[in-house]
Amino acid sequence: MHEISIMQSTLALADEHLRKASRTRIHCIRLRVGLLSGVVPEALEFAFDMLKKGTPAEEATLEIERDAGLFFCPGCNEETRRDSIQFECPVCGGIMSLRGGGTDLELLQMKIS
Repeated sequence: MHEISIMQSTLALADEHLRKASRTRIHCIRLRVGLLSGVVPEALEFAFDMLKKGTPAEEATLEIERDAGLFFCPGCNEETRRDSIQFECPVCGGIMSLRGGGTDLELLQMKIS
């Protein structure tokens, strides 16, 4: 479960920013998780709950924004955003390809005091 190491890195980055800002508490961490990033949001939440104990983020919440992928069907020129991995075109039944998005994992925002 690589989500544990991802969350360890996220909390370390958050702690680094906390210290640079001379603050002591993290209230919220907001992430964007791409559909095709290989990261399971529920596993991230589990790792966050487990790892935040005894840290400045102990009372913090984790907000996860899911990033859909942009898919394109060359058969009928259909372009659509999808939040599930389904490559069949809903219009013509052809095979859609990923045009962009949905592959990132990004720290969007932290609320600190």
